Amino acid sequence: MRFQAAVLRSAESPFTLEEVYLHTEPAAGEILVEIAGCGMCRTDLAVRGSAGRSPLPAVLGHEGAGIVVRTGGPETGIGTGDHVVLSFDSCGHCRSCTGAAPAYCDSFAALNLFGGREEDPPRLTDATGGVLAPRWFGQSSFAEYALVPARNAVRVDPALPLELLGPLGCGFLTGAGAVLNTFGVGPGDTLAVYGAGAVGLAAVMAATAAGAVTVAVDRHPERLAVAERFGAVPLYAEESGLPERVRRLTDGGTQYALDTTASHSLVNDALRALRPTGILGLVARLHSPLPLEPGTLDRGRGIRHICEGDAVPGLLIPRLTGLWQAGLFPFDQLIRTYPLADVNEAERDCEAGRVVKPVLLPEGRKR
Repeated sequence: MRFQAAVLRSAESPFTLEEVYLHTEPAAGEILVEIAGCGMCRTDLAVRGSAGRSPLPAVLGHEGAGIVVRTGGPETGIGTGDHVVLSFDSCGHCRSCTGAAPAYCDSFAALNLFGGREEDPPRLTDATGGVLAPRWFGQSSFAEYALVPARNAVRVDPALPLELLGPLGCGFLTGAGAVLNTFGVGPGDTLAVYGAGAVGLAAVMAATAAGAVTVAVDRHPERLAVAERFGAVPLYAEESGLPERVRRLTDGGTQYALDTTASHSLVNDALRALRPTGILGLVARLHSPLPLEPGTLDRGRGIRHICEGDAVPGLLIPRLTGLWQAGLFPFDQLIRTYPLADVNEAERDCEAGRVVKPVLLPEGRKR
């Protein structure tokens, strides 16, 4: 079949809207999904700086949601017409996957970041027959259709606004999962979130829903205003004495902290603002050695990386849609939609901070 997709041909070039060709039907365990909307995540844009590790040309996009139009058989457990949110890929049989930790799958990098495994056959070509890197995060959903493993897909209530749900598969799942899964915050717990972008604001919403006392730290006043609306105490990052200000607001320090920035200075500030035995989670990838200042890990403080919110998507995504239906996780307020053809405008707005979460809508899904 042939359909429209946004193709990134090189790290320096803009996306181009092209007709692409899918050369295979859904195999056993796969589904074909008509995409209703796909979030744009900074991981998509990081391909530009990956130094060739993520193969190009490619169809990116890994926060897709849509309607199942074909299945590879009844064993998928998903039927034609089902509404689904697509999340990250995993093998399903390694120790991490069978231990309910698919974000730490042994094949995570190959399946999600590097265009699939070598044994996976080519699936997508352009109009000239040129091969496009397949299966970005098992999806490649900056497109009208996506062929995905059924284990990536989570069935959702058809009454939900399907075109807006895609970011629940990665960005919002990561922030909320760090709070609800990794930290397991509850009423009266204290949390500081460093960076009020899509992941950080999802963490704020989840913490507020869980009854935690939350401080949000950012250098953009407009992002802090959003965090405050979602229940956090706002703190401007560039004022002096940040750890002392956090400790003063949280009766001696936070039990948990989440850094979404990869800023060395903020990581050290976050550790200093923790109470004894407090935990700092990192979700942004560090690109250089992290210098820890003396004393930051004293008194039982710890630091760890968190991938995909430690989530089992089939469990967390329904929890988040339930919170949204209850008015407790208003993620839709962070979204601005763009036609798929305006993918480059969405990228510019994302990079400039004019939008928290862009969502691309194929032509028939314009709002």
